[in-house]
Amino acid sequence: MDFRRLIERAREHATTRPKSVGQRLASGQQPTVLFITCADSRIVTSHITGAEPGSVFELRTAGNVIPSYRLEAPSSEMATIEFAVVQLGVSEVIVCGHSHCGAVSALHGADIGHLPTMRSWLTRHARTGEAAADPALREEGRRHVLEQLRNLETYPFVRDRQQNGGLRVHGWFYDIETGEVQTSVATAFQPL
Repeated sequence: MDFRRLIERAREHATTRPKSVGQRLASGQQPTVLFITCADSRIVTSHITGAEPGSVFELRTAGNVIPSYRLEAPSSEMATIEFAVVQLGVSEVIVCGHSHCGAVSALHGADIGHLPTMRSWLTRHARTGEAAADPALREEGRRHVLEQLRNLETYPFVRDRQQNGGLRVHGWFYDIETGEVQTSVATAFQPL
C-alpha cells in the first residue's frame, strides 16, 4: 500500500468511526484473548478471527517466538504475556504460527547473516532444525508453534491460571495460501 494512502485512511478513520466506538474503547480494555503471532505483515489477526477492536490483546514478535520464562532476563514478550494474563485476566491464549514464515525458514537453514540481531534472537529462543523440503514450511511451522506452547508453560502465572481452570492455551497454524486455520490437539494439528 502506498504511504500516502495510509495517511488518507488514517484521516478518514477519525471521521467515519462512530463516536460510540471511541467512547467504549476509551473507557478501558477488556480483552478475553491474548493472541500471540508473528510480526509478518501478511498475518492480520482481525481478518483471521473477525475480532472487534478491544476484544483481542495482541503480541506480535518475530516468528511468534515466546522466550522461556526467566525473571532475571525479562523481555517485552514476557512483560506483555504477564500483563495480559495477570492484569487483564484474559481467559484464552492463542499462539498462532503460519506457513511461509521467514523466522522458521531461518531456523531451518535460510541465510540471515545480514540480520545479526534476528539471528541472535532466534538461536537464543528457538530450536534450529534441518533444511525443510516444503518451501511453505508447514510442518516446521506447526512444530515451531508446539515449541512455543512448551515455552509458555514455563510461565508460573500461566501454569497457575491453567491449573485453576481460568486460562486455556491453544496453538493455531494459519496457512497463508489457503486461509485455513488449524488448531493443535495434543501434538498434532487439525482444521479449526
